[in-house]
Amino acid sequence: MDFKRFSLLIATRTILAMLTLIFLTQAIMNDGYHATVLLLSAVLLIQFYEIIRFISKTNAELVRFFDAVRHADFSQRFELKAVGAGFDELGSTFTDILKRIQSVRSNQEAELRHIKAIIEHVPVPLLSIDHNGKITLWNNSVRRLFGSNAVTHIDDMAQFNEDFPKKLQSILAGERTLVHITIDDMEHKLIISATEITTATQQETLLSMQDIQSELALAQLQAWQDLVSVLTHEIMNSITPVASLAKTAVDLVQDVQEKTQTLPAITDEIIEELDDVLGAVKTVARRSDGLMQFVTSYRRLTRLPPPSKKTISVETIFEHVTLLAKQNWQKSDIELTANIAPQALDIYVDSDMVEQILLNLLLNAEHALIAAGAAIGKQISTPKIALKAFLNVRGHVVIEVADNGEGIENENMTQIFVPFFTTKKEGSGVGLALTRQVMLAHNGKVAVRNNSEGGATFSLTF
Repeated sequence: MDFKRFSLLIATRTILAMLTLIFLTQAIMNDGYHATVLLLSAVLLIQFYEIIRFISKTNAELVRFFDAVRHADFSQRFELKAVGAGFDELGSTFTDILKRIQSVRSNQEAELRHIKAIIEHVPVPLLSIDHNGKITLWNNSVRRLFGSNAVTHIDDMAQFNEDFPKKLQSILAGERTLVHITIDDMEHKLIISATEITTATQQETLLSMQDIQSELALAQLQAWQDLVSVLTHEIMNSITPVASLAKTAVDLVQDVQEKTQTLPAITDEIIEELDDVLGAVKTVARRSDGLMQFVTSYRRLTRLPPPSKKTISVETIFEHVTLLAKQNWQKSDIELTANIAPQALDIYVDSDMVEQILLNLLLNAEHALIAAGAAIGKQISTPKIALKAFLNVRGHVVIEVADNGEGIENENMTQIFVPFFTTKKEGSGVGLALTRQVMLAHNGKVAVRNNSEGGATFSLTF
């Protein structure tokens, strides 16, 4: 209806202009109508101007409408009553269209913010990589995983493992792979899954990462606990009667020896044989007791109570363990240093458990210094053990025990925290396994590395 009125007005004005043009032509062809010619010419010009202004006014409003849509300027309003020809309804339609576009865009932006919030706070690290290897998306879990390390391109992943970028690029959509990396001196085992996604401009690979280091450690610990529990139960069932009988046999042999001393017919040969029997039975009894103590020590791995945590200063823990360690050391010339940064560093732990594993690490460090001296055939000139506590780049409390002994052989690095494994002749393989279990109970990690200047460093990260 509005368009018909617009067409009618245009047609009417055009016809009037044509009539004016005809009259102007007639006036020009007849002499003596100079004033009429001037008047009609002015009228014709005004008519053409009005036609152009009328059309331009509607075109200007159309241009303003399309500019508002293109630039998402939803504040524009279109009041076309002044244009006439019923275009007030067209102006209302333009305004309504802008409001609808604004509503759709607002809903899309709200949905996009919702999706971004989900991606940002999902507990699984997510990375999106384009065909050039550029990382186009990463969520908060990725930032927590990689810490302060700069990661903007897939090649930046080489700082965690030199083969890491190649493994990421080689993962096909739908595949999963296990990757070992090291971040801030902490080992991580990641299961990485890949999915191909297509955006409006390109195809990208979405990688999801699941850190299973803690889960694997807990599963391995549970398996060892189950094994140790079965072994200790079976060994104790078998060795207890043997130990009891061995002690009884010792008493019986000693009783026989006492009685034979009063018999004149007993020869020296019989006395020697009784001594041999007594020695053998004592050996059995002693070894039985040793085996029972060995089994009892391993029962600690299966009966570790939940930690009773409280806040305590690291300085207090260091004072306790250094005092106990010095009382138990065989070497008195060891230089023991303690460094805490910041000095007022507190930690939320079971202090008894932590002090026990620190004391064990200090005793191990002393044994390492003694072994190093024996290996070179002389005492180390300045045996040193250092205790150190600090906050790492992630804000976690780290306690280190370092010595300047021989260090640890590379093939033993991955085995020293396994139950039953020991490099000592008289060792049981319990101490470091218990250390690992205590750290897992505190949701922490224990690691070891060799020092460049010699010796080894054990790190407890809480």
